[in-house]
Amino acid sequence: MKETKIIKRYQNRKLYDTHESSYVTLDEIAKMIKSGEDLRVIDNKTKNDITAATLTQLLYESERKAKTQPSVDLLKEIIRHGDGSFSGYIHAKLSTEIAQFDAEQNAAELAPRAAVLNQ
Repeated sequence: MKETKIIKRYQNRKLYDTHESSYVTLDEIAKMIKSGEDLRVIDNKTKNDITAATLTQLLYESERKAKTQPSVDLLKEIIRHGDGSFSGYIHAKLSTEIAQFDAEQNAAELAPRAAVLNQ
């Protein structure tokens, strides 16, 4: 079982890898995640888990540095659907796609039966 790496975020916004005993950047955290490491980011003062907020910041910084920016229409679409957040948009889209897939699967399963009944 993999050990969860703890990253502490200090008030000066520095991130400290307690396992390696060194400061890390958002880019280094991205590399850790890409290599399959499990990690949690903890606010050193409050002890709150701020992993989601840190990863959201990482995604924002990655988008900001990307060579191609998302289209304005896509960004508007994300804001309009779900709860206005990227995760809300993905959840709403996936729910719609899963429902559509289930409906298509049910229709495909019923089609041979309907063909037999119509003969």
